Amino acid sequence: YGGTQDNNSMGVPSQTINNEGIMNSDWVKTLGGDGYEAAIDPKDPNIVYTQYQYGGLARYDKKSGEVISIKPQEKKGEEPYRWNWDTPLIISPHKHTRLYFAANKLFKSEDRGNSWETISPDLTRQIDRNKLEIMGKVWSVDAVAKNASTSIYGNIVSLSESPLVEGLIYIGTDDGLVQVTEDGGANWRKVETFPGVPELTYVSCLYASLHDENTVYATFDNHKQSDFKPYVLVSRDRGKSWTSITGDMEEPQVIYSIIQDHEKAELLFIGTEYGVFFTMNGGQKWIQLKGGVPTIAVRDVDIQRRESDLVLGTFGRGFYLLDNYTPLREIGEKTLEENEYLLFPAKDALMFIKRTGTFSSLGSSFYKADNPPFGATFTYYVKEAPKSKKGQRNEKEKELAEENKPVYYPTWEELREEDREEKSYLLFVIKDDQGNVVRKLKESFKSGLNRTTWDLRFASTNPVKKVTGKNESGTPVMPGNYSVEMWTSIDGELTMVAGIQSFEAKVLDNSTLPAEDRAELVAFQKTFWEFNRAVEGALNATRDLKEKTDVLIYAIKQTPDAPKSLMDDALRIKKETADILQHLYRDETIANRNEPTYPTIYNRLNEIAWGMWKTTSTPTQTQRDSYKAASEEFEPLLVNIKRLLEVDLKNLESDMERYGAPWTPGRVPGWNNK
Repeated sequence: YGGTQDNNSMGVPSQTINNEGIMNSDWVKTLGGDGYEAAIDPKDPNIVYTQYQYGGLARYDKKSGEVISIKPQEKKGEEPYRWNWDTPLIISPHKHTRLYFAANKLFKSEDRGNSWETISPDLTRQIDRNKLEIMGKVWSVDAVAKNASTSIYGNIVSLSESPLVEGLIYIGTDDGLVQVTEDGGANWRKVETFPGVPELTYVSCLYASLHDENTVYATFDNHKQSDFKPYVLVSRDRGKSWTSITGDMEEPQVIYSIIQDHEKAELLFIGTEYGVFFTMNGGQKWIQLKGGVPTIAVRDVDIQRRESDLVLGTFGRGFYLLDNYTPLREIGEKTLEENEYLLFPAKDALMFIKRTGTFSSLGSSFYKADNPPFGATFTYYVKEAPKSKKGQRNEKEKELAEENKPVYYPTWEELREEDREEKSYLLFVIKDDQGNVVRKLKESFKSGLNRTTWDLRFASTNPVKKVTGKNESGTPVMPGNYSVEMWTSIDGELTMVAGIQSFEAKVLDNSTLPAEDRAELVAFQKTFWEFNRAVEGALNATRDLKEKTDVLIYAIKQTPDAPKSLMDDALRIKKETADILQHLYRDETIANRNEPTYPTIYNRLNEIAWGMWKTTSTPTQTQRDSYKAASEEFEPLLVNIKRLLEVDLKNLESDMERYGAPWTPGRVPGWNNK
């Protein structure tokens, strides 16, 4: 959930079960106006707290679509509250019905916003903005657009409660203060100065540590004063003293937000004007996370703790998600320096059938964002991709050229070795809990951190007619425990380099009529696809035989010494091949005249395959009967196909060679050098 300038507050799922992706129709509008920060009840996701500019807080019921305003109101005679355009809001980590919301004062609700208690005085410096200089002077009340389209000055802009100590609350203001209460608002302690940070600097974010009750992080934003330096600080004593953890971050780099990993205290993420950064060592060294994120302002960062997903709210480019960032907890500079290859722990994967065809015919209104890859995702590290023999030679030649030394031709044998070298690749070997290999995934080498995803299916048994480079898929595997190993193939030599990482494939319980016995379903599917492999292979072999026979007949016609018996044999093979194709694939005579035909073996299998591909239900009796009929009909056909190919065709080609027929594909010509 998040807010969009002049375009409402919105929510969207991070993943759907639709094959098309995340659709426009999956988005939900929670409130109108200039959308801003949202908060979701951690125990009831139907309750969404949403707001528009200047504290326009509402409670949205996702189940019914109802919205009720819950903005705190001034009491009789009370001075008007000063709300920031982007008002800070949190749900207490200690009670899911308790809200904190801030103007120039801090408000608390114990009943989901139905009523509010003011738990602080004015926590700002209470500076009159009309006495501040703009462009070197103080302007009169009649100045053009005086105070228009700007936030009211002197308000709370950041807010955090310690998840470890109830009532330990930190607030930050737009005029450079951090205020701390350790007793739920009864008493407040003011912090006015911070090392290296100019006075009055906007406190863009506060984040109370998840691991240490005395630690709090703060970021500051001073770009309105033409100061584009990064300011990231930490306090280890509840805000009494502060230390910079800006580390090696270079300017310009305005910092907007910060968050801490819930498992590793030293792992922090920050949103900045130019992207998102993380540190593995508490701020000594910051590293930019890219992975497709453009150079754009990341105004907010959050973590979905159950999934360990990092969520970015950007300025003008929507949400970005990094699924399962757990490998960042594992790596360190020494880890990457000391290992050529790493395979990180794999997350359990959800098994389901993707819904297809639901939203694909919506014309110009059809827009989608990609779902995350389906299946089990493996994160791995390659220190340096191996260079081919040609790559190594080019590197040496480049060094010689830079030194103005002659670059001589390699030997022909060396060039021949380059030409014949097998291309290197990575291989991920997936095994079941019995140690049986269920799938192999081939990936190209790429240095650095990378990911590949197994779609929880066996390898395809379809015919291979050309090299595609794709990892073709077959039928779904059984739910259960699996493991993955990482191998390299370098010049044809296979070596295991990382693993073993274990994970579980879990069924998403979203089917109304699932198979009662999943093992029986998978067994039938495997049996079917093995039969389909045989039928597809036989069909392609028979089609090839048909084409080959036509070529042989043509060659026989060009052979002067060919006897009539040679042509008779070729024509007999052609007729038998046509009869087989009629029963195996289709009756061309009837089909070409648009009349209904008797179901062939291929028809039956195609219908079963289509019916099973998108379901986890038990195979129907119709499918079982159709399989039985097809298999019984196929058995004698396969015997005839093998005879034609392995006996009759070979005899015909041998006879053609004896009579000096022109060469035809598949024949090795005889020759006697006498």
